[in-house]
Amino acid sequence: MPSTKATQNPPEQQPSSQRCKRIVVAITGATGATLGIKALIALRKLNVKTHLVMSQWAEATIKYETDYHPSNVKALADHTHSIHDMAAPISSGSFKADGMIIVPCSMKTLAAINTGFCDDLISRTADVMLKERRRLVLVARETPLSSIHLRNMLEVSNAGAIIFPPVPAYYIRASSVDDLVDQSVGRMLDLFDLDTGDFARWEGWKTAKR
Repeated sequence: MPSTKATQNPPEQQPSSQRCKRIVVAITGATGATLGIKALIALRKLNVKTHLVMSQWAEATIKYETDYHPSNVKALADHTHSIHDMAAPISSGSFKADGMIIVPCSMKTLAAINTGFCDDLISRTADVMLKERRRLVLVARETPLSSIHLRNMLEVSNAGAIIFPPVPAYYIRASSVDDLVDQSVGRMLDLFDLDTGDFARWEGWKTAKR
């Protein structure tokens, strides 16, 4: 007698409306490695599937600036890919992703994206996001900015990317650097319609307590 038990599609065959969001996270060697780490932690808490790519200098910066080892950072992601693996799934437009964030984004990576010089997996995946009209957020870390940097930012912005310098929000009256980082990460993920709930939002002027 035929079974009346309903069959379910395997996870990989479920309609896109039912699958978890998938975000590509890239970390370059620019200062601000903690921003990338905190972004991965926040995405894990939000049950967002992450694909991580780190440059060689990102690994060096992580060791220098944080208490993390690159292997610990890789463990925060659902999938990791070598920056040299140009055949990785995320290098193709047929791979369904909800966007990509490069955090922090070096000026070298910005320049590669602007020129379409896809010599590694980070710049190639960013190129895919632009051509597929998907969300691409570049957390640009450099100061001051030269006219070359500004031109590259303008051209990439015109192509559809979002430039997000991690500018501190002084109105939150942060008590620690972590508070400032959490606010920046929260605002970054807002751009993917994801709410971390980990930072204070602007609610208008408040009367100071006496």
